[in-house]
Amino acid sequence: MTATPRTDILVSGGGIAGLTAAAAFGADGHRVICVDPAPPVTDESGSGSDLRTTAFLQPSVRLLKRAGVWERLAPHATPLQIMRIIDAGGTEPTARLVRDFNASDISDAPFGWNLPNWLLRREITAHLAEMPNVDFRPGTATTGMTTREDSAIVALSDGAYVSARLVVGADGRDSAIRNALKIGVRTTRYGQRALAFAVTHEIPHENVSTEIHRSGGPFTLVPLPDRDGKPYSAVVWMERGPEIARLMALPPELFETELNTRSTGILGHLTQATRLTSWPIISQIAERFTGPRTALIAEAAHVLPPIGAQGLNMSLADLQLLLDLSQSDPGSRESLDEFQRRRWLEARLRIGGIDLLNRASMIGARPLRDLRAAGLGAIYGIPPVRRLMMKAGLGVSQGRSTES
Repeated sequence: MTATPRTDILVSGGGIAGLTAAAAFGADGHRVICVDPAPPVTDESGSGSDLRTTAFLQPSVRLLKRAGVWERLAPHATPLQIMRIIDAGGTEPTARLVRDFNASDISDAPFGWNLPNWLLRREITAHLAEMPNVDFRPGTATTGMTTREDSAIVALSDGAYVSARLVVGADGRDSAIRNALKIGVRTTRYGQRALAFAVTHEIPHENVSTEIHRSGGPFTLVPLPDRDGKPYSAVVWMERGPEIARLMALPPELFETELNTRSTGILGHLTQATRLTSWPIISQIAERFTGPRTALIAEAAHVLPPIGAQGLNMSLADLQLLLDLSQSDPGSRESLDEFQRRRWLEARLRIGGIDLLNRASMIGARPLRDLRAAGLGAIYGIPPVRRLMMKAGLGVSQGRSTES
């Protein structure tokens, strides 16, 4: 079998993590091929467009700058200065406890910056097209892989074979690369789904990201730039599967009533501005993140509920470490052993923490909801604990961040 062409890095997966990986390895001077079975949908109204948004925390923005894509993204990004948590678990769906976590307590910059996923795909693919050492091949899937001591041979759906020093599996929770390595996963199913869409609203968001807890899962409003002169936010509404099915089947006027009840009126009246999309909620971790000449990142390695902006930011933390370990010999046994040692335990701990938060947000029994509210109030009331939690979520270990 003749492997042509040869490359330094083959990235399997053209989602946001895979595209960012291709840009980052390319910016570091490596030859990169990135493949994905489906062309990216880069228009909000396009069929299959991803209407979720991503809040890039400060460490992720540093990585995007290293990859050379932040300059394209920054004009479209909305800063997130305050993370507001509301408990609405009383008898009526109204805000009975409101706590604001302000980035100024720990940083000279916002917690992060929010962008629509479809726009991220548009801007990053446009950037890849300008990189002479990056070859992005949408519409091409990985169909098999054979590893050797010094390379991996990847079979593609167009009949080609590629020899790579390092294969990066960024191809999602059903990763073809992970399956080729026969790596198992541990999966937790919550019986939840998430609605993702966007709304206009009466009251400006003022760069506040709001997470409202009642039962079934959090209802989150994340700031976006104004739309048609009106304040505009992304919504992630998590509920148990049957309730999501019921909501999606409602006529528009009844859905809007339910939407405004669930939001507690925190931003005034909400008006649906995009179609509804629905996503299953699971936690998942691969039994290991590496194989010969191969590393798994993003949802190929770990999946967690969309709480605290941890999902893609964990994925980019994977990529940051992998880049740092790949300066001399991408895919070497020593670098991959170090990647496994440092990332797997960190991912397991983060998934465990998010699992607990999600289960707390799902609570339906009133006495337990009261305990949840009391716990939030106690945490907020102890400034050192509050700052420690913010730093842990942000990825700031000590001192003040000066990211800008």
